[in-house]
Amino acid sequence: MEKNPTMLFVVAAALTNEVGEILLQKRPEGRQMAGLWEFPGGKVESGESPESALVRELKEELGIDVAGPDLIPLTFASAQNGDRYMVLLLYRCTSWQGQPTALESPELCWLKPADMHALPMPPADEPLVHFLENWP
Repeated sequence: MEKNPTMLFVVAAALTNEVGEILLQKRPEGRQMAGLWEFPGGKVESGESPESALVRELKEELGIDVAGPDLIPLTFASAQNGDRYMVLLLYRCTSWQGQPTALESPELCWLKPADMHALPMPPADEPLVHFLENWP
């Protein structure tokens, strides 16, 4: 009988500005998948709800304050990640306090979803980009 992989829940935000561009950040050197572009977010810690984890991650990574009710669940993606199985939950957010700043990432950029295909991204993020292209 095959052993069930450990589940890893990860949250990400499609922070969307007034012209429909979405914020991406570049993964820093020294981390898995360094140099790839991704939606900001991170792991859901034990005892956290996905929304509270994303509020925490956005504060740590970008220095912005987001209210839980401003996070709108959109879709998810899943992928095998070594001996773990990752479930990536994507939320849209159009309202936050502060200016997004690259606190943990070497670079940030704002792009329309159709333009994200030109950037190297982790495999689990690619279906999210396709979803966002078709989102109203």
